[in-house]
Amino acid sequence: MARAFATIAFTPAVRSQQHRKGSADAYAKLLSDDVVYPDELGPQEIDFITARDGFYQASVSQTGWPYVQFRGGPAGFLKVLSSQTLGYADYRGNRQYISAGNLSGNDRLSMILMDYPNRRRLKLWGRARLIEGDDHPEILDQLHDPSYRARPERAVMITVEAFDWNCPSHIPQRLTVDEAHQEIAALRRENEALRAETSALRATLARGTPTLKGTDQ
Repeated sequence: MARAFATIAFTPAVRSQQHRKGSADAYAKLLSDDVVYPDELGPQEIDFITARDGFYQASVSQTGWPYVQFRGGPAGFLKVLSSQTLGYADYRGNRQYISAGNLSGNDRLSMILMDYPNRRRLKLWGRARLIEGDDHPEILDQLHDPSYRARPERAVMITVEAFDWNCPSHIPQRLTVDEAHQEIAALRRENEALRAETSALRATLARGTPTLKGTDQ
């Protein structure tokens, strides 16, 4: 959805900065009517989204201030319901309801999804619709993972307007505890395999070395 992304993100003020800094020509093709880009989430985006256990979400207040919040849950809690629709169960937190209040007045929202181990980042723009669990419990049941011990209060349905993959520059490589355990386990398996291979090689060499007799002492 590169054309949609450019249309939303490259405002006149942004284009002015691009011209000043020399990147305007490189990005001009994204605004061209002659180039057709996919306008729906594809397999790459869907696989990436469903593997995430959290994301950063930004909304805008009635006074124009942006508000960024982290949303987390079990891997896959942000569900791809269609090629242009996402949904997640909004779990109860500190009950400030800043995002909920912002989105009730301005449905625009942006999201950044991070894959720190592989230094990948997906940006999404969309329009959100809040659905209270008491009004439509069947929707919340569809989105809520019953194995996750948290109380869902509402469903957030997002119509994706645009997305864009970011370059990996300056993304630190980090691992969660589970990811670190997986990496350590893989290293242990590799180490055990190398040990077994070394032992087998030593045994083969020992069997093939002749015993020398009558050697001068």
